[in-house]
Amino acid sequence: MSLQQPLGPLIVGIDGTSLDDSSADLLCHPAVGGVILFTRNYESPRQLRELSDEIRGLRTPRLLLAVDQEGGRVQRFREGFTPLPPLGLLGRWYASHPDRARDLAYRHGRVMAAEVLGHGVDLSFAPVLDLDRGSRVIADRGMSADPKAVADLGAHYIAGMKDAGMRCCGKHFPGHGSVEADSHDEVVVDCRDLEALEDDLVPFAELARRLDSVMMAHVCYPARDPEPAGYSRAWVVDTLRQRLGFDGVVISDDLDMAGAGPAGSLSERVSRSLDAGCDAVLVCRPESARSLLAQERAWRLPSAGTLEGLYGRAMAALEEQLLVPEFRAWRDSLRALT
Repeated sequence: MSLQQPLGPLIVGIDGTSLDDSSADLLCHPAVGGVILFTRNYESPRQLRELSDEIRGLRTPRLLLAVDQEGGRVQRFREGFTPLPPLGLLGRWYASHPDRARDLAYRHGRVMAAEVLGHGVDLSFAPVLDLDRGSRVIADRGMSADPKAVADLGAHYIAGMKDAGMRCCGKHFPGHGSVEADSHDEVVVDCRDLEALEDDLVPFAELARRLDSVMMAHVCYPARDPEPAGYSRAWVVDTLRQRLGFDGVVISDDLDMAGAGPAGSLSERVSRSLDAGCDAVLVCRPESARSLLAQERAWRLPSAGTLEGLYGRAMAALEEQLLVPEFRAWRDSLRALT
């Protein structure tokens, strides 16, 4: 019998390719609301389905299952999945053949989502809406340097995801792509003025009504607020919620990252994120999550149904979709681009 308790605000990583007692205990903690899976959690399609079933059976409502399945450098599930080209390829096509690029963006989102959902995982944190303007960590993860192109391609990518039955997550608000440093490794500061920052906001502004969730950037923009964006009500509430009209789920990036460091301890990072208006926070290292939860801190819970609203609902079984010639052709066309 599954444990019945509301979902908490933490989305955590786990060890291994199956649930041991330690991981199960971690996931049953009341502060946990979801799981993010990585390459360390994957060995085969069958194993992934079994792991997903194990996690789904732990609690009611069930935990949200998520992954970063962007394509290119960031594709956690590979063996047995379609190899997905980096999103930057879409932008290169868009420069000369925009209709072809839009079609590829739809196929990319549709195939990615169908395969992930078909293995029991709800959500890929996609699409990347950062501009490809010199960031080491974004680079070809971004679709283009042109904000209008990113918005256009992003709309078609999201349409593909939603036609497969997956919600979407635009990242990393308000834009990580125009500053070189990598927030995984250091505190990142984007010193541009507010006028220059407007370009990065364009894809989020144009897609705000289509996005189900948004992930914040661990980047400081002193022209707006000296704090990293995920700790800033000026960005989360005043800009994203009120100015852009976004009414979905706001999620922090991984709080283990160096770019999240200005808030202090991991517990302080969680509190600062939630106080700024984030609905959920990522803690990707299992050892960090265990240490955090051992402190028995109480954090604000998301509103009822918040994370449940990001559950995936596959439109058809993956096995059924693979019988459709058009779907197989979409997979083959993406594979040919890698």
